[in-house]
Amino acid sequence: MENEQYKASLPFFGIPRLFPYIRKYRKTLFIMLVCGLAGTGVDLVLPLLQRYALNHYIAERTLDTLPFYVVLYVAVILFGAVVNFISTRGAMSTEVWVNRDLRSSAFDHLQKLSFSYFNQNAVGYIHSRVMSDTGRIGSLVSWTMMDSIWHTSYLIGSVVIMLVINARLALMVMVILPLIVLLFSLFQGRLIRANRQIRELNSRITGDFNEGITGAKTIKTLVIEDRMGRDFLEDTSEMRRKGIHAARLRGLFALTMHLASSLALAIVLWKGGYIAESEVGTFSMFMTYAQGMMEPVRWIVDAISDVITTQVNIERLTRLLGTEPDVKDSEAVIAKYGDSFDPKRENWEPIRGDIEFQDVSFRYPDGDEYVLEHFSLKIPFGSNIAIVGETGAGKSTLVNLVCRFFEPTEGRVLIDGRDARERSQLWLHSAIGYVLQTPHLFSGTVRENLLYGNPNATEEQIWEALKLVSADTVVRWMKNGLDSDVGEGGDLLSTGEKQLISFARAILADPRIIVLDEATASVDTLTEQKIQTAMEKVIAGRTSLVIAHRLSTVKNADLILVVHDGKIVEQGTHADLLKAKGYYYRLYTRQYEDEATHSALA
Repeated sequence: MENEQYKASLPFFGIPRLFPYIRKYRKTLFIMLVCGLAGTGVDLVLPLLQRYALNHYIAERTLDTLPFYVVLYVAVILFGAVVNFISTRGAMSTEVWVNRDLRSSAFDHLQKLSFSYFNQNAVGYIHSRVMSDTGRIGSLVSWTMMDSIWHTSYLIGSVVIMLVINARLALMVMVILPLIVLLFSLFQGRLIRANRQIRELNSRITGDFNEGITGAKTIKTLVIEDRMGRDFLEDTSEMRRKGIHAARLRGLFALTMHLASSLALAIVLWKGGYIAESEVGTFSMFMTYAQGMMEPVRWIVDAISDVITTQVNIERLTRLLGTEPDVKDSEAVIAKYGDSFDPKRENWEPIRGDIEFQDVSFRYPDGDEYVLEHFSLKIPFGSNIAIVGETGAGKSTLVNLVCRFFEPTEGRVLIDGRDARERSQLWLHSAIGYVLQTPHLFSGTVRENLLYGNPNATEEQIWEALKLVSADTVVRWMKNGLDSDVGEGGDLLSTGEKQLISFARAILADPRIIVLDEATASVDTLTEQKIQTAMEKVIAGRTSLVIAHRLSTVKNADLILVVHDGKIVEQGTHADLLKAKGYYYRLYTRQYEDEATHSALA
């Protein structure tokens, strides 16, 4: 997990960064503003009406205007209820809309980021930004803003009215404002630092949850429930300590603010008691405003603390949205070919499937050593290229470069004679079928997962693809056939069944380039033999890159690249490599001996 270090806070608490997401709802926000001010106006008018009632009906002992007064009073209350309803509804809608837009932007941006970002950041870390941080921000731009209109306008309005009635007492109330500024400056930095630590711990705990759920089977088979529990308890205990520390800071901040404001108001009310000798209604009104000012002052304390802490959420989210992918298309390419969310397919040239490495050197973004150095290779259309080596040798590097999951550090990768960077990533990816060693299915049915490969595929085409990889029998055995639910990530199916469906999905897309990353590693021997037979039909008319651990599956490849310690140490046909009696020969003979021994013992 990335350990973020913030060297400087965002200006104005980062709120200007949110303007693009708020601007589209300016009409709703304007209505909220007007209705909020109108609602505050009602709260300011009611004490004035009460003042009139006390001074006129009680002090003067007359009921001459009572019917008009009752109608006016009821009308004011009804008007306040309506405008408060409208402003509250607007705040609720704005919160939901802004949350949706922020999460949509974050999710879309994640689709654009390169593999290196996901390699370097845990799922819990990313999930916390997309869900938790956006929720806090949505609340800030809706309820916090709405409350600021209510409370700030009430505070200003009541001060103005009190200044008109008695300037001396009003000025005494305003003495607390410099104190608020002083306390704010003292607590701001401490609150920000404390909340940053809490948000990072929250990301870690979310990651613990994710590992506990996705790794449930592994945890049970290894009998490490107690260890996982201890790790989780350690993180949550640290969260508790940091949370209590932050709560104490906020509590101390609020306590000093409340104490200062309460003392100031108590002095004002004590000094202003003489008003009652002349006008009981005016004194009552003055007390109502003075007591009513307590809530806005308290809200200001809480709001300042909330804005300070939410700044961390804004920092984290904008840091995610500001992360640039390692692999991205140029502006000229996007202008012609479009991007992942707005492709201009009418400008896409047909892909033949020729691949060429021209003097390619490469090292991973988080690595120091070159994996490839000055590597050149031509792969004509229709070639079957095998990449072999021991587990962890770095066999996926070439495939990652062909698919533009990573860019060459030096040199070029050509597709159909042109640098792959001269055309869009989506253009290339749309012509590649990729079958992973660890298959992934999306939640839904078998049919829905297959249609990801080709949304326009007919029923006949679906069954043809399934039959080609011997998956038709598996699907027919399922209770609901193609409409059977696969579960989250395909958990309702075996690994082999997921692999077969993943294989069929890639074939259904009819790609010009097909990549098989140890695609038969998760199926039984009989099914593997069926797939190997079918592969001759699948590969025909396509350029294929096959990453293989079982060397017996690549004997007929046009070219075999042998990878050892992240380097290509040999290349040639199966026969040529055996004659050379180098590293490939040793790998092959060792596997052959192991398989022969296993067969004899079985």
